[in-house]
Amino acid sequence: MRDRRRLAAALAISGLLFGTAACGSGSGSARAGDPNTLEVWTRSDPESAQTYKRVFAAFTKKTGIKIDYQPVMNFDQQLQSRASTKDLPDVMINDTALMGSYQAQGLLKPITPASISGHDEITAKSWSSTVGRDGRHYGIPYSRQAMTLFVRKDWREKLGLPQPKTWQDTLALAKAFATRDPDGDGKKDTYGMVVPGSAQNGYVAWWGASWLWQGGVRIIEKDGTGYRPAMDSAAALRTVTWMKNNLFCGDNGVIQPSALTSVTANTTNFQDGNAGMYLTGPYNISTFDKALGKDKYEVLPAPTGPAGNNDVLADGENVYFGAKTGKARLEQTLAAFLISPEGQTLAMTGDHQPVVRIPVNSTLDAAKVRDDPRWSVVQKAYETASVQFPNAPDFAPVKQDTADALNALFTYCGSDVEAGLKELNDTLAGDLKDQDLLK
Repeated sequence: MRDRRRLAAALAISGLLFGTAACGSGSGSARAGDPNTLEVWTRSDPESAQTYKRVFAAFTKKTGIKIDYQPVMNFDQQLQSRASTKDLPDVMINDTALMGSYQAQGLLKPITPASISGHDEITAKSWSSTVGRDGRHYGIPYSRQAMTLFVRKDWREKLGLPQPKTWQDTLALAKAFATRDPDGDGKKDTYGMVVPGSAQNGYVAWWGASWLWQGGVRIIEKDGTGYRPAMDSAAALRTVTWMKNNLFCGDNGVIQPSALTSVTANTTNFQDGNAGMYLTGPYNISTFDKALGKDKYEVLPAPTGPAGNNDVLADGENVYFGAKTGKARLEQTLAAFLISPEGQTLAMTGDHQPVVRIPVNSTLDAAKVRDDPRWSVVQKAYETASVQFPNAPDFAPVKQDTADALNALFTYCGSDVEAGLKELNDTLAGDLKDQDLLK
């Protein structure tokens, strides 16, 4: 499977590099005739798209620059299609972890931070996640986030248990939620923890990364000018074995039965009221407030693992400029608005799901903007206890191969973890070799 994926990716990249090198301003699109219009894509569902519409309306009112806004769910598929027609969007907002892939395909225009007004209000940590393999910037930080632990506070207090501080605390609380009838209906119909454990789109690697970090594990590690795989370490064996034996295997009801086929879109047990914990991103706060009520749950730092840290996966979105010419001034003006206090505040507030979680503008405090102290937990996690996926390599195949391996190990409780991780390590070495990054 990996070899087929690698070949398909290579063919796609070669085709896109050929096609995007000659990208013009999109003469075949309706907006091409208007030099004062930017076509902007975001990876958004209808709820978050409403927030973007409000942000772009404010930008147009302020600057006169029109926005042809396209919220796209299957973003990458649509982007590949547009690239093949030599007509990329002017501006895209999408995940930080995709930058390496987009750069490798020739889809992005390099960016000079100083060309963006307000660039000095973004921290060096956030700017570092936009640096490509050649040392140039290929994105502008827009939103950041870090995982935190959502816990049913009412259930925990009813059972007389403390907030979890360690993995063992978390496991004990999950077992109590699964076995002690915290909702009081007299039925065994609750689960300790929600897990999006599907291999689809790399979900189990995305969710499991925080556990790996807390176990002292890195999927790949920087090695001079390249990288090396790191999933055959003693820490990886210990951590993955613990996760398998305590979360996925055994008849303890710690996680929902559908975990190994669940993606975030259908992992709704927490908001549906039948699961007690969820390690997830802060974008869910507004959803959970509506579904449960903000008094029913709490937002906590992740527990400390055996490596002595409570690091969590951090990610977010960047603003990308499509690899074309002709509208640099308009693109820079939009980016400056998006990272300004006004633009960031608009994107953090309103009646719909926020599209900026932790602001990249360092003059803003998430908790103060939202008048909600729970966001200080998220912001502190990002600033002091977070690790991002490496952004310069094309991390997509690394994440997917890791997810495939973890999902297989967790699915078959008799699986050989050590052998599985050794095989994964060899696969990751191949992924890095394909990119001329293996050291």
